[in-house]
Parts: sequence; C-alpha cells; structure tokens
Amino acid sequence: MDFSSILLKWYQANARDLPWRNTTNPYYIWVSEVILQQTRVVQGISYYYRFIERFPTIQSLADADIDDVMKVWQGLGYYTRARNLKAGAIQVLEQYDGRLPTTCKELLKIKGLGAYSAAAIASFAFGEAVPAVDGNVYRILSRIFGIFTPIDSISGKKEFFALANELISRSEPGRFNQALIDFGALQCTPKSPRCPECPFADYCYAFQNNLIAALPVKGKKKPPTDRFFYYFMVKHQGYSYIKRREQKDIWHSLYEFPMLETSAALKPDELIAMLNNLSFLSGSKVKVLNISQPIRHVLSHRTIWATFLILEVDKPNYVLAEEYVRVPIDNINNYSLPRLIDAYMAAEPAVKYFSAKK
Repeated sequence: MDFSSILLKWYQANARDLPWRNTTNPYYIWVSEVILQQTRVVQGISYYYRFIERFPTIQSLADADIDDVMKVWQGLGYYTRARNLKAGAIQVLEQYDGRLPTTCKELLKIKGLGAYSAAAIASFAFGEAVPAVDGNVYRILSRIFGIFTPIDSISGKKEFFALANELISRSEPGRFNQALIDFGALQCTPKSPRCPECPFADYCYAFQNNLIAALPVKGKKKPPTDRFFYYFMVKHQGYSYIKRREQKDIWHSLYEFPMLETSAALKPDELIAMLNNLSFLSGSKVKVLNISQPIRHVLSHRTIWATFLILEVDKPNYVLAEEYVRVPIDNINNYSLPRLIDAYMAAEPAVKYFSAKK
C-alpha cells in the first residue's frame, strides 16, 4: 500500500478551502495554528480574519496592548494561547529579527508552540518534511494499521510519530499533513466514519475486523473537579468594579468582578452572612439586590459553579478604590471578560435568582 499516494489523491478531490491555506505568509499560518489548537475550524475562521485584520503583522501584535489582544480573542477560550501568541511575537522580534524561524526545531523555542503546531508551521510555510501528529493522525493511523498502544502514553506518542515520519511525503510534506487533517475531519471521523467509501477500506485493520469504535485506545481520563466561584457585582451610582486576574490559573489577564472561591457550595443565607468579612465591602453599607442560581460552566478539566450577587453600596471603600477599576456598568463588556461573565452580562435579565434577603 502506498499510503501517501492514496491519501494525496483523496485530498486532491476533497480538500477544504480554508483561508490559511490560501496564503504563504508564515505569520498568518502561525496565527491559524494557534487558534486551531483548541478550536473547531468553523468557529476559528471568523476569529482568524478578525485577528489578522486587527494585528496584520508580527510587529503590530508585539506592540499591541495585552487588553486589546485579549478582547479580540474573547469567546475563543483557552486564553493562554492569546497571551503566548503576543509573547511569541515579541520573542520573534527580539531573537529572530522579526521573522519566524523556518525549522520545526527552532519553532519549538517560540512561546506557545508545541510539537504539533511547530511541525504544522514548518511543513505548511517552509516545506520541512516533519509530521504534524494530532488527534486526527492518531485516529487514522491506529485504525488503518491496527495500533492498540494508548495514544496518550509516552510510548504511544513515539510509536505514532515514527510511523507518520515513515509515511510522510518528502516532496509534499505540507499537503500530506493538510490531507491527514481533512481526512480525519471528513472521512475517518471519530463517530460514524465513512468506511465503505474510504480509499483505505481494503487495507484498514479496524474496518476489516469491525474494531472502528475500539480505536484509537486512550487512557482513562480523570473526572473534572468542581470549583465554586462567587462573583460580586458591586454597584454605586451607575458604576461597578472589575479587576484583572493575575494569578496563574484559568482566565489569566481577563477581567472579573470581585470574587470569592470556596471549596464547597454556599447557600444564599451563608453568603449574606459573610458579606461583612469581605475586604472590598468592609465599612460600606451593603444592600443585596439579587443572588443568582448557580450557573454551570464546563471547562476541559474542571466544572465551574458560578453564583453572581448584585450588591449596592452607599460608598466604595478603599479596597475597591485602590485595587479595582471603576467602570460604568454599561461599559463593562468593553473589557476582555471570561466567557462565563460575558454570557452572564448578556443574559442577566433572564437569569434565575433566589429571593434576596434585604
């Protein structure tokens, strides 16, 4: 079986027309690869256009304010990608004279680029014959060649990379890697793959042995952990208060209301009882306007249970004045917010509330 020839023939007839495939600009390809690290193609296209329109060059991205970058990225999630992209742009200016390095080995030194992204950029933009191995490749190769080594094991990663490196077209590595991406997205899909019309049907171990659902093999995932967030929208004369998240955690560099995280869920009366103990409310006369029902927000490794409290104070204390940004309530959405808070602000009138004690 000539794997590469069969795959490239299929690709010629079925390739998707994607904007980052119609450019040789390495920076645009870099942006697309970072966006697609954790984002579906359909959603990523609009963000790709938006991002390169706002930051058309490495220089413009490096010079941009981080708040501007995060705002353009807002809604994509996994915000570390945006921070790393800006940091990487600065790094390219300082260490590579403003030009992306042309080899996978050097690209791996750029902030935020892992093995797959570096290989993809190296092959797409510079024609280096290095396989870009992601979930699509694991699935395709495990099914066709009957590989049962867990794909999330160290030995599995080495085995799949070695096989992909053996199969890759040396003359058209970029097209080969793109073809695997589309083959996994359109033909050899995770569920309900189009096996009868697959060009590899006669060679595919999984199809011939009725093991499509069994491959690829993955190790057991840990169940997501629960976290309990309480956000306090403090109102005073049409203004509220937000603060940038600085800790090394989810949503780093995004803005949020004053918040409290607890190890277990609190009842509304427990929340109200502890208001006087919160530093940003100390010394203020507080009126509780609303307490939302817990809102479930699922991330990859954790589930956030967020409760929003709308409060009104007679005067903001020194903590609010010194540590938070005072913002007109109608302008809060101008700041880069976690999707959870952005969605709450958009849906606030429809959010279900407990009956707040006055």
